[in-house]
Amino acid sequence: MTTYEQIFENNRQWVASKTATDAQFFEKLAREQKPDYLYIGCSDSRVPANEIMGLDAGEVFVHRNIANLVNNIDLNIMSVINYSVRHLEVKHIIVCGHYNCGGVKAAMQPEDLGLLNPWLRNIRDVYRLHMDELNAITDTTARYNRLVELNVQEQCLNVIKTAAVQQSYLKNGFPTVHGWVYDLHNGLLVDLKIDFEGLLHEIQKIYDLTGKGIQF
Repeated sequence: MTTYEQIFENNRQWVASKTATDAQFFEKLAREQKPDYLYIGCSDSRVPANEIMGLDAGEVFVHRNIANLVNNIDLNIMSVINYSVRHLEVKHIIVCGHYNCGGVKAAMQPEDLGLLNPWLRNIRDVYRLHMDELNAITDTTARYNRLVELNVQEQCLNVIKTAAVQQSYLKNGFPTVHGWVYDLHNGLLVDLKIDFEGLLHEIQKIYDLTGKGIQF
């Protein structure tokens, strides 16, 4: 286990490695951030956002919480989406879940988990929406993994429902929303091929917040 003191030595080595290849790395980084990507992921320590995407500091705006949820009454995630879309003008929003997610697994258990109950109910609601499909999967692990994927898809829908995303897409043609799952067993990202425009068309029947109707 890395000691607390070792972290600072690791930091100095990281700084040295960055300035060795670009002496002005931190000077340029300090000026501003203009990332193209907003990454919404799980807080799980095994899923480092920048590293799995192969991106450096300044290239991805990151929000993480238990089970990568996009809850419309969570001011944290709503503020992150608003800021990244309206001020940073990100081009892509990625919701990334991961197989073996502890939050999703906890939501599958018939247990009282105290303070976690209201948070995990969002995932249980995803199960309720897709109950027939999930209950038809007899293998527990496969069912668990499928719920991870469905949860990502539902959170992508929640991103698309926001006014910031709808209005920016109507005006600028971006951002687009993507759903990924990270596989802890091999380190690979799985693109769930979210049909962003199709979903946007579908949900605007109820969730259109542009006031104009979205045209493509």
